[in-house]
Amino acid sequence: YYFRIINYYNKVNYNFLFYLVMIFYLILFVLMTVFPMLWLNYVFKKNDTVLENMPFNGLEFGNLILKERGLQNVMIEQTKIGDHYDLNEKKVRVLDERLNKKSITAISIVCHEIGHAIQHAENYKPLEQRNKIVKNTAWITSIGSGILYMGIPTIFATGATSLIKVCLIITLLSMIIGVLIHLITLDVEFDASFNKALPILKEKVPKEYHNACRSILLAAAFTYVIGTIRNFLSLRYIWLLLTRLR
Repeated sequence: YYFRIINYYNKVNYNFLFYLVMIFYLILFVLMTVFPMLWLNYVFKKNDTVLENMPFNGLEFGNLILKERGLQNVMIEQTKIGDHYDLNEKKVRVLDERLNKKSITAISIVCHEIGHAIQHAENYKPLEQRNKIVKNTAWITSIGSGILYMGIPTIFATGATSLIKVCLIITLLSMIIGVLIHLITLDVEFDASFNKALPILKEKVPKEYHNACRSILLAAAFTYVIGTIRNFLSLRYIWLLLTRLR
């Protein structure tokens, strides 16, 4: 009887510690999502003031850089789904408000995305590796995301432990792939910001704005640092759930 009581209290303590760790990871995940995004928005908005004496807006600046770099086969177009470079179509896609604005944020973001076009033209290996991994593993990532947000809650409700384990393993695999993609992306993003875009901006923009350009380029690359940290936290969270079901 005495040993049963000890086992009972050990189990209670283990359960309490487990849920405490789970809550900690959830809170950390939220903090790593909210506060960095607030900082990013602050940096972008701080340097998004219209400069009337600027000789070009984001689109004009981008076209000038593409012409000087001999990238006439690359097009710039507006988008509503976020700034990015499309490798397949060779298009720099930037939010409309940036293309038509004369601000340090606008030209810095455009220049960052053109940095990816320059990488593409130079056959930058990490960019090609990321593209291949994303293409070849898109189906696993889609399945993992679907299970995480829809399947697992439903299965937990039914109590089918063996099925839960299978779903968690698939989700874990998709997250490992996500971490790998983000790690490769970090190299791609920092190279686009500081080896490709920053030298161009230093050449074209007055020295008084160089620090602002550097801050914006750091923020543009830092979005993927946040993504990597979030993926690691999610990976650890799923692993805890998986070990709990043993």
